[in-house]
Amino acid sequence: MMSMTCHNLDFGRAKLDAAACGCSSNASIDRYSVRNYAKSVSKSCNRDYGSRRLVCCRRDIARCRVSPTKTPETSPAGVAQGPTGLLKLKKDSRESISITNLFEVVADDLQTLNQNLLSIVGAENPVLMSAAEQIFGAGGKRMRPALVFLVSRATAEVVGMKELTTKHRRLAEIIEMIHTASLIHDDVLDESDMRRGKETVHQLYGTRVAILAGDFMFAQSSWYLANLENIEVIKLISQVIKDFASGEIKQASSLFDCDVELEEYLIKSYYKTASLIAASTKGAAIFSGVDSSVSMQMYDYGKNLGLSFQVVDDILDFTQSAEQLGKPAGSDLAKGNLTAPVIFALEQSPKLREIIESEFCESGSIDEAIQLVKNSGGIERARELAKEKADLAIQNLRCLPQGSYQSALEEMVLYNLERIH
Repeated sequence: MMSMTCHNLDFGRAKLDAAACGCSSNASIDRYSVRNYAKSVSKSCNRDYGSRRLVCCRRDIARCRVSPTKTPETSPAGVAQGPTGLLKLKKDSRESISITNLFEVVADDLQTLNQNLLSIVGAENPVLMSAAEQIFGAGGKRMRPALVFLVSRATAEVVGMKELTTKHRRLAEIIEMIHTASLIHDDVLDESDMRRGKETVHQLYGTRVAILAGDFMFAQSSWYLANLENIEVIKLISQVIKDFASGEIKQASSLFDCDVELEEYLIKSYYKTASLIAASTKGAAIFSGVDSSVSMQMYDYGKNLGLSFQVVDDILDFTQSAEQLGKPAGSDLAKGNLTAPVIFALEQSPKLREIIESEFCESGSIDEAIQLVKNSGGIERARELAKEKADLAIQNLRCLPQGSYQSALEEMVLYNLERIH
Protein backbone atom coordinates (compact mmCIF):
# COMPACT_ATOMS: atom_id res chain seq x y z
CA MET A 1 0.00 0.00 0.00
CA MET A 2 1.10 3.58 -0.59
CA SER A 3 0.80 5.17 2.82
CA MET A 4 0.87 8.71 1.51
CA THR A 5 -2.58 8.67 -0.04
CA CYS A 6 -4.18 5.29 0.44
CA HIS A 7 -6.89 4.18 2.79
CA ASN A 8 -9.37 1.41 3.18
CA LEU A 9 -13.03 1.91 2.55
CA ASP A 10 -14.68 -0.22 5.19
CA PHE A 11 -17.85 -1.82 3.84
CA GLY A 12 -18.06 -4.45 6.55
CA ARG A 13 -16.15 -7.69 6.00
CA ALA A 14 -14.56 -6.52 2.76
CA LYS A 15 -12.35 -3.45 2.37
CA LEU A 16 -11.60 -1.40 -0.67
CA ASP A 17 -8.08 -0.19 -1.19
CA ALA A 18 -8.50 3.24 -2.72
CA ALA A 19 -6.07 6.11 -3.14
CA ALA A 20 -7.86 9.08 -1.72
CA CYS A 21 -7.65 9.99 1.93
CA GLY A 22 -5.16 12.05 3.86
CA CYS A 23 -5.29 9.38 6.54
CA SER A 24 -2.70 6.63 6.80
CA SER A 25 -3.06 3.47 4.76
CA ASN A 26 -4.37 1.64 7.80
CA ALA A 27 -7.19 4.05 8.47
CA SER A 28 -10.77 3.49 7.33
CA ILE A 29 -13.11 6.10 5.91
CA ASP A 30 -16.83 6.08 5.53
CA ARG A 31 -17.20 4.43 8.90
CA TYR A 32 -20.85 5.17 8.50
CA SER A 33 -20.88 1.43 8.17
CA VAL A 34 -22.48 0.04 5.08
CA ARG A 35 -22.65 -3.27 6.89
CA ASN A 36 -24.83 -1.70 9.59
CA TYR A 37 -26.88 0.06 6.94
CA ALA A 38 -27.29 -3.17 5.02
CA LYS A 39 -28.53 -4.95 8.11
CA SER A 40 -30.96 -2.24 9.17
CA VAL A 41 -32.44 -1.54 5.76
CA SER A 42 -32.57 -5.09 4.47
CA LYS A 43 -34.55 -6.09 7.55
CA SER A 44 -36.75 -2.98 7.31
CA CYS A 45 -36.13 -2.18 10.96
CA ASN A 46 -37.51 1.16 12.05
CA ARG A 47 -34.32 2.06 13.83
CA ASP A 48 -31.96 4.98 13.51
CA TYR A 49 -28.24 4.64 12.90
CA GLY A 50 -27.30 5.21 16.53
CA SER A 51 -25.97 8.26 18.29
CA ARG A 52 -22.38 7.68 17.24
CA ARG A 53 -20.69 7.22 13.93
CA LEU A 54 -17.14 7.03 12.81
CA VAL A 55 -15.86 9.97 10.84
CA CYS A 56 -12.64 10.39 8.95
CA CYS A 57 -9.88 12.34 10.56
CA ARG A 58 -8.82 15.81 9.54
CA ARG A 59 -5.50 16.77 8.10
CA ASP A 60 -2.26 15.43 9.63
CA ILE A 61 -4.04 12.91 11.85
CA ALA A 62 -3.05 9.42 10.78
CA ARG A 63 -6.01 7.65 12.25
CA CYS A 64 -9.79 7.94 12.35
CA ARG A 65 -11.64 8.88 15.48
CA VAL A 66 -15.09 8.13 16.87
CA SER A 67 -17.09 11.27 17.46
CA PRO A 68 -20.63 11.65 18.75
CA THR A 69 -23.12 13.02 16.27
CA LYS A 70 -26.73 13.99 16.54
CA THR A 71 -28.97 11.12 15.63
CA PRO A 72 -30.85 11.98 12.44
CA GLU A 73 -34.56 11.57 12.24
CA THR A 74 -35.68 8.31 10.78
CA SER A 75 -38.24 7.89 8.05
CA PRO A 76 -41.05 5.32 8.34
CA ALA A 77 -39.05 3.04 6.09
CA GLY A 78 -36.15 3.07 8.53
CA VAL A 79 -33.80 5.19 6.45
CA ALA A 80 -32.22 8.16 8.18
CA GLN A 81 -32.97 11.56 6.73
CA GLY A 82 -30.05 13.89 7.36
CA PRO A 83 -30.43 17.39 8.77
CA THR A 84 -30.04 18.85 5.30
CA GLY A 85 -33.66 17.98 4.52
CA LEU A 86 -32.94 16.68 1.04
CA LEU A 87 -36.42 15.27 0.61
CA LYS A 88 -37.89 18.63 1.64
CA LEU A 89 -35.69 20.34 -0.93
CA LYS A 90 -36.97 17.95 -3.55
CA LYS A 91 -40.58 18.53 -2.56
CA ASP A 92 -40.18 22.29 -2.66
CA SER A 93 -38.74 22.25 -6.19
CA ARG A 94 -41.29 23.81 -8.52
CA GLU A 95 -39.77 22.55 -11.76
CA SER A 96 -37.90 19.47 -12.80
CA ILE A 97 -34.18 19.97 -13.15
CA SER A 98 -32.83 20.21 -16.68
CA ILE A 99 -29.34 18.80 -17.23
CA THR A 100 -28.69 21.65 -19.68
CA ASN A 101 -29.60 24.30 -17.12
CA LEU A 102 -27.73 22.39 -14.43
CA PHE A 103 -24.43 22.68 -16.30
CA GLU A 104 -25.03 26.18 -17.66
CA VAL A 105 -22.55 27.72 -15.21
CA VAL A 106 -19.75 25.60 -16.72
CA ALA A 107 -21.06 25.55 -20.32
CA ASP A 108 -17.98 27.32 -21.69
CA ASP A 109 -15.70 24.87 -19.91
CA LEU A 110 -17.60 21.92 -21.39
CA GLN A 111 -17.52 23.44 -24.87
CA THR A 112 -13.73 23.69 -24.72
CA LEU A 113 -13.54 20.11 -23.48
CA ASN A 114 -15.69 18.84 -26.35
CA GLN A 115 -13.41 20.53 -28.86
CA ASN A 116 -10.32 18.99 -27.30
CA LEU A 117 -11.50 15.39 -26.96
CA LEU A 118 -11.54 14.48 -30.65
CA SER A 119 -8.15 16.01 -31.30
CA ILE A 120 -6.66 14.21 -28.30
CA VAL A 121 -7.77 10.80 -29.57
CA GLY A 122 -7.34 11.35 -33.29
CA ALA A 123 -4.12 13.37 -33.45
CA GLU A 124 -1.71 10.46 -33.16
CA ASN A 125 -4.01 7.68 -34.39
CA PRO A 126 -6.03 8.69 -37.47
CA VAL A 127 -7.18 5.07 -37.84
CA LEU A 128 -9.21 5.51 -34.66
CA MET A 129 -10.65 8.88 -35.71
CA SER A 130 -13.95 7.53 -37.02
CA ALA A 131 -14.32 5.40 -33.90
CA ALA A 132 -13.56 8.45 -31.77
CA GLU A 133 -16.25 10.47 -33.55
CA GLN A 134 -18.72 7.70 -32.79
CA ILE A 135 -17.61 7.54 -29.15
CA PHE A 136 -17.67 11.23 -28.28
CA GLY A 137 -20.62 12.07 -30.52
CA ALA A 138 -22.96 9.55 -28.92
CA GLY A 139 -24.92 12.08 -26.90
CA GLY A 140 -23.31 11.69 -23.50
CA LYS A 141 -24.18 14.22 -20.80
CA ARG A 142 -20.51 14.80 -19.86
CA MET A 143 -21.57 14.52 -16.24
CA ARG A 144 -18.14 13.58 -14.91
CA PRO A 145 -16.15 16.41 -16.48
CA ALA A 146 -18.97 18.79 -15.53
CA LEU A 147 -18.54 17.71 -11.93
CA VAL A 148 -14.81 18.33 -12.24
CA PHE A 149 -15.47 21.89 -13.44
CA LEU A 150 -18.15 22.57 -10.82
CA VAL A 151 -15.99 21.35 -7.94
CA SER A 152 -12.96 23.14 -9.41
CA ARG A 153 -14.76 26.46 -9.49
CA ALA A 154 -16.48 25.98 -6.12
CA THR A 155 -13.23 25.10 -4.34
CA ALA A 156 -11.36 27.84 -6.23
CA GLU A 157 -13.71 30.30 -4.51
CA VAL A 158 -12.61 28.89 -1.15
CA VAL A 159 -9.01 29.99 -1.75
CA GLY A 160 -9.77 33.11 -3.80
CA MET A 161 -8.65 31.64 -7.14
CA LYS A 162 -10.32 33.52 -9.99
CA GLU A 163 -9.57 31.22 -12.96
CA LEU A 164 -9.12 27.50 -13.41
CA THR A 165 -5.65 26.15 -14.07
CA THR A 166 -4.66 24.06 -17.08
CA LYS A 167 -4.44 21.11 -14.68
CA HIS A 168 -8.11 21.46 -13.79
CA ARG A 169 -9.00 21.34 -17.48
CA ARG A 170 -6.69 18.46 -18.27
CA LEU A 171 -8.14 16.49 -15.36
CA ALA A 172 -11.64 16.85 -16.84
CA GLU A 173 -10.38 15.51 -20.19
CA ILE A 174 -8.60 12.59 -18.51
CA ILE A 175 -11.71 11.66 -16.55
CA GLU A 176 -13.90 11.65 -19.68
CA MET A 177 -11.36 9.54 -21.59
CA ILE A 178 -11.20 6.98 -18.77
CA HIS A 179 -14.99 6.87 -18.52
CA THR A 180 -15.42 6.46 -22.28
CA ALA A 181 -12.75 3.74 -22.48
CA SER A 182 -14.58 1.82 -19.76
CA LEU A 183 -17.87 2.10 -21.67
CA ILE A 184 -16.27 0.72 -24.85
CA HIS A 185 -14.90 -2.28 -22.98
CA ASP A 186 -18.17 -2.74 -21.06
CA ASP A 187 -20.10 -2.91 -24.34
CA VAL A 188 -17.75 -5.62 -25.60
CA LEU A 189 -18.05 -7.64 -22.38
CA ASP A 190 -21.85 -7.23 -22.28
CA GLU A 191 -22.19 -7.82 -26.06
CA SER A 192 -24.27 -4.62 -26.24
CA ASP A 193 -25.23 -3.45 -29.72
CA MET A 194 -26.54 -0.01 -28.72
CA ARG A 195 -25.24 2.80 -26.51
CA ARG A 196 -27.27 6.02 -26.03
CA GLY A 197 -29.41 5.14 -29.02
CA LYS A 198 -26.46 4.56 -31.35
CA GLU A 199 -24.60 1.47 -32.46
CA THR A 200 -21.64 0.65 -30.25
CA VAL A 201 -18.04 0.83 -31.47
CA HIS A 202 -17.59 -2.92 -31.56
CA GLN A 203 -20.84 -3.33 -33.47
CA LEU A 204 -19.70 -0.87 -36.14
CA TYR A 205 -15.99 -1.59 -36.35
CA GLY A 206 -15.55 -5.00 -34.77
CA THR A 207 -14.30 -6.20 -31.41
CA ARG A 208 -10.62 -5.76 -32.32
CA VAL A 209 -10.97 -2.03 -33.07
CA ALA A 210 -13.17 -1.52 -30.00
CA ILE A 211 -10.65 -3.14 -27.66
CA LEU A 212 -7.79 -1.17 -29.22
CA ALA A 213 -9.76 2.08 -29.02
CA GLY A 214 -10.49 1.51 -25.34
CA ASP A 215 -6.91 0.47 -24.61
CA PHE A 216 -5.58 3.52 -26.43
CA MET A 217 -7.77 5.88 -24.43
CA PHE A 218 -6.71 4.27 -21.16
CA ALA A 219 -3.07 4.64 -22.25
CA GLN A 220 -3.50 8.20 -23.50
CA SER A 221 -5.26 9.25 -20.31
CA SER A 222 -2.43 7.68 -18.26
CA TRP A 223 0.17 9.65 -20.23
CA TYR A 224 -1.68 12.93 -19.66
CA LEU A 225 -2.14 11.97 -16.02
CA ALA A 226 1.60 11.49 -15.54
CA ASN A 227 2.21 14.91 -17.07
CA LEU A 228 0.08 16.54 -14.38
CA GLU A 229 3.08 15.88 -12.10
CA ASN A 230 0.99 15.60 -8.95
CA ILE A 231 1.72 12.33 -7.20
CA GLU A 232 -1.43 12.44 -5.08
CA VAL A 233 -3.71 12.83 -8.09
CA ILE A 234 -1.73 10.27 -10.10
CA LYS A 235 -2.24 7.67 -7.37
CA LEU A 236 -5.89 8.66 -7.00
CA ILE A 237 -6.79 8.26 -10.67
CA SER A 238 -4.58 5.20 -11.23
CA GLN A 239 -6.55 3.40 -8.53
CA VAL A 240 -9.74 4.02 -10.52
CA ILE A 241 -8.49 2.00 -13.50
CA LYS A 242 -7.70 -0.88 -11.16
CA ASP A 243 -11.16 -0.52 -9.59
CA PHE A 244 -12.84 -0.91 -12.99
CA ALA A 245 -11.22 -4.30 -13.47
CA SER A 246 -11.96 -5.33 -9.88
CA GLY A 247 -15.63 -4.42 -10.36
CA GLU A 248 -15.96 -6.47 -13.54
CA ILE A 249 -14.30 -9.47 -11.90
CA LYS A 250 -16.49 -9.16 -8.82
CA GLN A 251 -19.61 -8.96 -10.97
CA ALA A 252 -18.63 -11.92 -13.14
CA SER A 253 -17.92 -14.07 -10.08
CA SER A 254 -21.34 -13.50 -8.50
CA LEU A 255 -23.75 -13.98 -11.43
CA PHE A 256 -27.03 -15.66 -10.45
CA ASP A 257 -25.84 -15.79 -6.82
CA CYS A 258 -28.97 -15.26 -4.75
CA ASP A 259 -26.93 -15.08 -1.54
CA VAL A 260 -25.15 -11.89 -2.57
CA GLU A 261 -25.41 -9.29 0.20
CA LEU A 262 -26.17 -5.60 -0.03
CA GLU A 263 -22.68 -4.65 1.13
CA GLU A 264 -21.15 -6.68 -1.71
CA TYR A 265 -23.40 -4.90 -4.18
CA LEU A 266 -22.28 -1.53 -2.81
CA ILE A 267 -18.61 -2.49 -3.08
CA LYS A 268 -19.10 -3.52 -6.70
CA SER A 269 -21.01 -0.30 -7.38
CA TYR A 270 -18.17 1.70 -5.86
CA TYR A 271 -15.64 -0.05 -8.09
CA LYS A 272 -17.67 0.34 -11.28
CA THR A 273 -19.24 3.78 -10.82
CA ALA A 274 -18.49 5.74 -7.66
CA SER A 275 -14.70 5.36 -7.66
CA LEU A 276 -14.24 7.48 -10.80
CA ILE A 277 -16.67 10.17 -9.67
CA ALA A 278 -15.05 10.38 -6.23
CA ALA A 279 -11.57 10.63 -7.75
CA SER A 280 -12.82 13.31 -10.15
CA THR A 281 -14.22 15.55 -7.45
CA LYS A 282 -11.30 15.10 -5.07
CA GLY A 283 -8.73 15.65 -7.81
CA ALA A 284 -10.43 18.92 -8.77
CA ALA A 285 -10.27 20.10 -5.16
CA ILE A 286 -6.60 19.17 -4.86
CA PHE A 287 -5.71 21.32 -7.88
CA SER A 288 -7.54 24.25 -6.28
CA GLY A 289 -5.18 24.00 -3.31
CA VAL A 290 -7.84 23.70 -0.61
CA ASP A 291 -7.25 22.12 2.79
CA SER A 292 -7.24 18.32 2.81
CA SER A 293 -10.42 18.27 4.93
CA VAL A 294 -12.26 20.03 2.09
CA SER A 295 -10.83 17.75 -0.61
CA MET A 296 -11.89 14.75 1.48
CA GLN A 297 -15.45 16.10 1.66
CA MET A 298 -15.39 16.40 -2.13
CA TYR A 299 -14.23 12.80 -2.37
CA ASP A 300 -17.12 11.70 -0.14
CA TYR A 301 -19.55 13.81 -2.19
CA GLY A 302 -18.46 12.04 -5.38
CA LYS A 303 -18.61 8.63 -3.73
CA ASN A 304 -22.09 9.11 -2.28
CA LEU A 305 -23.41 10.67 -5.49
CA GLY A 306 -21.90 7.82 -7.50
CA LEU A 307 -23.49 5.15 -5.31
CA SER A 308 -26.86 6.92 -5.44
CA PHE A 309 -26.53 7.24 -9.22
CA GLN A 310 -25.85 3.53 -9.63
CA VAL A 311 -28.81 2.53 -7.47
CA VAL A 312 -31.08 4.79 -9.53
CA ASP A 313 -29.78 3.25 -12.76
CA ASP A 314 -30.53 -0.19 -11.35
CA ILE A 315 -34.06 0.86 -10.42
CA LEU A 316 -34.67 2.22 -13.92
CA ASP A 317 -33.71 -1.16 -15.34
CA PHE A 318 -37.03 -2.35 -13.90
CA THR A 319 -39.25 0.70 -14.21
CA GLN A 320 -38.50 2.06 -17.68
CA SER A 321 -39.45 0.64 -21.06
CA ALA A 322 -37.00 -0.86 -23.53
CA GLU A 323 -37.39 2.27 -25.66
CA GLN A 324 -36.45 4.53 -22.76
CA LEU A 325 -33.53 2.35 -21.70
CA GLY A 326 -32.19 1.67 -25.17
CA LYS A 327 -32.02 -2.00 -24.17
CA PRO A 328 -34.48 -4.65 -22.94
CA ALA A 329 -35.94 -3.98 -19.49
CA GLY A 330 -34.45 -6.19 -16.80
CA SER A 331 -31.37 -6.88 -18.91
CA ASP A 332 -29.03 -6.96 -15.89
CA LEU A 333 -31.26 -9.49 -14.16
CA ALA A 334 -31.45 -11.60 -17.32
CA LYS A 335 -27.63 -11.78 -17.34
CA GLY A 336 -27.55 -12.80 -13.68
CA ASN A 337 -26.34 -9.45 -12.35
CA LEU A 338 -28.35 -9.03 -9.15
CA THR A 339 -28.78 -5.38 -8.17
CA ALA A 340 -30.32 -3.60 -5.16
CA PRO A 341 -34.00 -4.05 -6.15
CA VAL A 342 -33.43 -7.79 -6.61
CA ILE A 343 -31.42 -8.20 -3.40
CA PHE A 344 -34.22 -6.57 -1.40
CA ALA A 345 -36.96 -8.53 -3.19
CA LEU A 346 -35.21 -11.86 -2.62
CA GLU A 347 -35.81 -11.48 1.13
CA GLN A 348 -39.57 -11.53 0.53
CA SER A 349 -39.94 -13.91 -2.41
CA PRO A 350 -38.73 -17.54 -2.38
CA LYS A 351 -40.24 -17.92 -5.84
CA LEU A 352 -37.89 -15.26 -7.19
CA ARG A 353 -34.91 -17.23 -5.87
CA GLU A 354 -36.13 -20.35 -7.67
CA ILE A 355 -36.46 -18.52 -10.98
CA ILE A 356 -33.05 -16.85 -10.75
CA GLU A 357 -31.25 -20.03 -9.72
CA SER A 358 -32.79 -21.77 -12.74
CA GLU A 359 -31.12 -19.04 -14.84
CA PHE A 360 -34.46 -18.27 -16.51
CA CYS A 361 -34.60 -21.55 -18.37
CA GLU A 362 -38.37 -21.44 -18.85
CA SER A 363 -40.15 -19.22 -21.34
CA GLY A 364 -41.54 -16.06 -19.73
CA SER A 365 -39.55 -16.53 -16.54
CA ILE A 366 -37.67 -13.25 -16.85
CA ASP A 367 -40.96 -11.30 -17.09
CA GLU A 368 -42.25 -13.17 -14.04
CA ALA A 369 -39.07 -12.34 -12.13
CA ILE A 370 -39.37 -8.64 -12.99
CA GLN A 371 -42.93 -8.61 -11.70
CA LEU A 372 -41.88 -10.35 -8.48
CA VAL A 373 -39.21 -7.70 -7.88
CA LYS A 374 -41.86 -5.00 -8.25
CA ASN A 375 -44.43 -6.79 -6.08
CA SER A 376 -41.98 -7.66 -3.28
CA GLY A 377 -41.03 -4.09 -2.39
CA GLY A 378 -37.62 -4.23 -4.03
CA ILE A 379 -38.10 -1.00 -5.97
CA GLU A 380 -39.33 1.02 -2.99
CA ARG A 381 -36.52 -0.10 -0.72
CA ALA A 382 -33.93 0.59 -3.40
CA ARG A 383 -35.36 4.11 -3.69
CA GLU A 384 -34.75 4.59 0.03
CA LEU A 385 -31.15 3.46 -0.43
CA ALA A 386 -30.65 5.97 -3.26
CA LYS A 387 -32.15 8.75 -1.11
CA GLU A 388 -29.96 7.84 1.87
CA LYS A 389 -26.79 8.15 -0.21
CA ALA A 390 -28.10 11.36 -1.76
CA ASP A 391 -28.62 12.88 1.70
CA LEU A 392 -25.01 12.12 2.58
CA ALA A 393 -23.82 13.74 -0.66
CA ILE A 394 -25.74 16.93 0.17
CA GLN A 395 -24.16 17.02 3.63
CA ASN A 396 -20.69 16.78 2.05
CA LEU A 397 -21.28 20.12 0.30
CA ARG A 398 -21.53 22.13 3.54
CA CYS A 399 -17.84 23.03 3.39
CA LEU A 400 -18.33 24.99 0.15
CA PRO A 401 -19.36 28.65 -0.09
CA GLN A 402 -22.93 29.19 -1.19
CA GLY A 403 -23.24 30.24 -4.79
CA SER A 404 -24.04 29.04 -8.30
CA TYR A 405 -21.43 26.25 -8.31
CA GLN A 406 -22.40 24.84 -4.92
CA SER A 407 -26.07 25.03 -5.93
CA ALA A 408 -25.38 23.17 -9.17
CA LEU A 409 -23.60 20.39 -7.25
CA GLU A 410 -26.61 20.10 -4.94
CA GLU A 411 -29.02 20.08 -7.86
CA MET A 412 -27.00 17.30 -9.48
CA VAL A 413 -27.97 15.12 -6.52
CA LEU A 414 -31.63 16.11 -6.86
CA TYR A 415 -31.56 15.60 -10.63
CA ASN A 416 -30.45 12.03 -10.07
CA LEU A 417 -33.35 11.34 -7.70
CA GLU A 418 -35.83 12.93 -10.09
CA ARG A 419 -35.10 10.12 -12.53
CA ILE A 420 -37.05 7.72 -10.29
CA HIS A 421 -39.97 10.03 -9.41
